[in-house]
Amino acid sequence: MKKVQSNVSDALDGVLFDGMTIMAGGFGLCGIPEALIYAIRDSGVKDLTVISNNAGVDGIGLGVLLETKQIRKMVSSYVGENKLFAQQYLSGELELEFNPQGTLAERIRAGGAGIPAFFTKTGVGTIIAEGKDVREFDGESYVMERGLFADLSIVHAFKGDTEGNLVYRKTARNFNPIMATASRFTVAEVEHLVDAGKIDGDQVHTPGIFVKRIVHVPNPVKHIEQRTTRPRLVAKSEVN
Repeated sequence: MKKVQSNVSDALDGVLFDGMTIMAGGFGLCGIPEALIYAIRDSGVKDLTVISNNAGVDGIGLGVLLETKQIRKMVSSYVGENKLFAQQYLSGELELEFNPQGTLAERIRAGGAGIPAFFTKTGVGTIIAEGKDVREFDGESYVMERGLFADLSIVHAFKGDTEGNLVYRKTARNFNPIMATASRFTVAEVEHLVDAGKIDGDQVHTPGIFVKRIVHVPNPVKHIEQRTTRPRLVAKSEVN
């Protein structure tokens, strides 16, 4: 099966449908599959449930799908950088399922591993545990969390080969690897596309067996979510 597609629209052709659940990789604006997000926006698909650590920021990342109101529900850990998200949530336009960040990561990993549910101490005694099964193990209380599995995962990788083997770079190796395993169909956008066999097997983070389609997206824009700077120290020699 040919995995490499000529463009992002082809990579998603026949995959999208209204009401589907999509996992979107990335952390903040690092490692987000931005080109694929734009393709989803342009497709017009709606009533989406999106599983992602965050909802991007206004006008960037998943923020563009909030602008077009294509997202019905978010399953997230952190959404504090998106004013539009807050507006839609507070007005009742957008559903939200909040998760502690570690719990979200484990729910995704569990879904990819075929584990339907697990117990964790995180959230016991808080609103996180409301309505959930709480059990005692060895004298301690644990809350049951369900594994997550999606119709589609979209991920961003630094490098990939024509067989779909992926390598992530630095912080982009966050939610992308686990999401690639936790759906019926995974599409990856990669900055560098190489021939099969050109990636050392020991360097592969996501084996190609999990990836159905791959698209080359060279030179993506690397957004900075929070730019933090400090005054430049001036040497005495420069002053004189």
